[in-house]
Amino acid sequence: MTPPRLATYSVDRMTKYGAVVDGGIVDLSARFAKDFPTLREAIAAGALMRLAEDAARRSPDHALDTITWLPPVPAPEKIICIGVNYPDRNAEYKDGQDAPKFPSMFMRTPRSFVGHLTPLVRPRASSQLDYEGELVLVIGKAGRHIPESTALDHIAAVTLCNEGTIRDWVRHAKFNVTQGKNFDSAGSLGPWIVPYTSESQIADIRLTTRVNGEARQDDRTGRLIFGFRYLIHYISTFTTLVPGDVIVTGTPTGAGARFDPPRYLKPGDVVEVEAENIGVLRNGVIDEVL
Repeated sequence: MTPPRLATYSVDRMTKYGAVVDGGIVDLSARFAKDFPTLREAIAAGALMRLAEDAARRSPDHALDTITWLPPVPAPEKIICIGVNYPDRNAEYKDGQDAPKFPSMFMRTPRSFVGHLTPLVRPRASSQLDYEGELVLVIGKAGRHIPESTALDHIAAVTLCNEGTIRDWVRHAKFNVTQGKNFDSAGSLGPWIVPYTSESQIADIRLTTRVNGEARQDDRTGRLIFGFRYLIHYISTFTTLVPGDVIVTGTPTGAGARFDPPRYLKPGDVVEVEAENIGVLRNGVIDEVL
């Protein structure tokens, strides 16, 4: 059975949200705008399954080829990205060090992401646009100092990310990667969010990334160095997590920078990030035009 899929999209220059059903999309924003102006308010209200159940009784309002997909969570307060969170990814550094004691992390801006089927932009400043397929947690319940034992209760949904990275720019500074991780439209989120229902739903998901049909990344979330419970606990120690916050949980080995020579993305390439029971996030690549 296909799990519920809730998306943010635009049609006729209007931003809407809805549920993907029967090859189309049910416009839920037209029916629930008073209670939930966007999906972020529905997330905060714990209403995702209510929306999905309503949509299941309806016929699509829009064909999928008539909409523009947008990142599913509009205007998140925080997008927190985790680095080096798979064992083979840690081994890529060849520094002889064991797995880190604490997770590496950095923040990204909403503007650095596009939605499903919108091209990633290779910037004028660099030709080193790289891909990183990742599973994403969407926070549904606020919390600070969240215990690991109850951490998963704070998840509202899951989605996918291509955490597009400008490789030479992440090395510009001694300690930070911020500039190489925040170029406009370099990454993507989506296509939709799938409501979280149980730990078994996310405990051991197969995550793969393909470039032009060629498998480049392939791993399982059951192998994460820092699991979902720990990440929520750790992050909430220094910042209050709020509904709509996005946690991008790390990428497997196999990004383009790790090939010899490196295999960076170029215009015309197509990148697909796929996870079991979530879907496929697909994006082409274009050059920046100013």
